[in-house]
Amino acid sequence: MKKKHTRILLVDDEPDILEILDYNLTAEGYQVEKAKNGIEALKISADWKPHLVLLDVMMPEMDGIETCEQLRKKSNLPHLAIVFLTARSEDYSQVAGLEAGADDYITKPIKPKVLVSKIKAIFRRFNSDEPKSDVVEVGDLTINREEYKVIYKGEAIFLPRKEFELLSLLASKPKKVFEREEILNRVWGNEVVVGGRTIDVHIRKLREKIGDKHFKTVKGVGYKYVV
Repeated sequence: MKKKHTRILLVDDEPDILEILDYNLTAEGYQVEKAKNGIEALKISADWKPHLVLLDVMMPEMDGIETCEQLRKKSNLPHLAIVFLTARSEDYSQVAGLEAGADDYITKPIKPKVLVSKIKAIFRRFNSDEPKSDVVEVGDLTINREEYKVIYKGEAIFLPRKEFELLSLLASKPKKVFEREEILNRVWGNEVVVGGRTIDVHIRKLREKIGDKHFKTVKGVGYKYVV
């Protein structure tokens, strides 16, 4: 995906932050739109279809968590990347963001050049993981990477991008124990720094949707998919 065709939506209630980010990302060749709250972000996303949303957590009218949840419900944005940009570094905000469907979070303040570098890393990882023309069938589970679909016991299940990639990885080799470091590298990319609880949060969400019995924790090592 070329930069001039890459659309980034900035969502923050602080005008100064929006202007700084807009200036630096536009200078890098990205297409940029801005929204000062979640309601505006949803309206812009409906027509503009961004590839990445940089989303503040604390905003008036509709906060970042609810905005993220609403964006994940949009069937026309299956490959959207959502990254929280927030001054809050507490575990609660980070975990809440991941549970809402975010792919990553970046803590403010951050230097513009560092932010641009992180965004490049995110897009490199996402572009290298374009859905492949293959179908994985494991027991009652079918994963169609080309159509970005998951069928479990005959019913379609919608998964945010990272949950989809994590499930695809684990189900690709049932019973194999994937170490945590390998999961982070293959799903999030070793150039993107995410919190230590990121995998655990996504596994918990998958257990809720697919069933706890299919995901086994190997203490001190990682996870595996069990038929």
